[in-house]
Amino acid sequence: MYKISTRGQYALLIMTELAEQPEGKFISLKLLSHRHNLSVKYLEQILIQLSKAGLVIGVRGSNGGYRLVKKTEDYTTGEILRALEGDLSPVGESHSNVISNVGNDDYWKDFEHVINDYVDSVTLNTLVEKNKADFGEMYYI
Repeated sequence: MYKISTRGQYALLIMTELAEQPEGKFISLKLLSHRHNLSVKYLEQILIQLSKAGLVIGVRGSNGGYRLVKKTEDYTTGEILRALEGDLSPVGESHSNVISNVGNDDYWKDFEHVINDYVDSVTLNTLVEKNKADFGEMYYI
């Protein structure tokens, strides 16, 4: 069974935090690293992938950092996860011949549609709102 890696999970966490920032505000890699107890190098790898996918923008320098490119409601968790994980198919390519021979290919295709429909229906804004409801407004000093 396919599992979302910790990199994918951290990507959602970091994107949610970036979404909670005032629009246009950059947050430094060092601060993100400190807040989530992650190494700067590991976090940088995640943010580079998010940047290559066009989901965040990074700026170097003392006032640099990362911020979202779009509004939170314009991101889906599916596109964020795919930026780190690639295809979210529950069945790997190596199993496709076996499944076709067994006759369960329709089941697996339907299962894949359910997964993709779900992650594509949840926006980053939904995660931010849920976070606020679960934990209240977060203020960082």
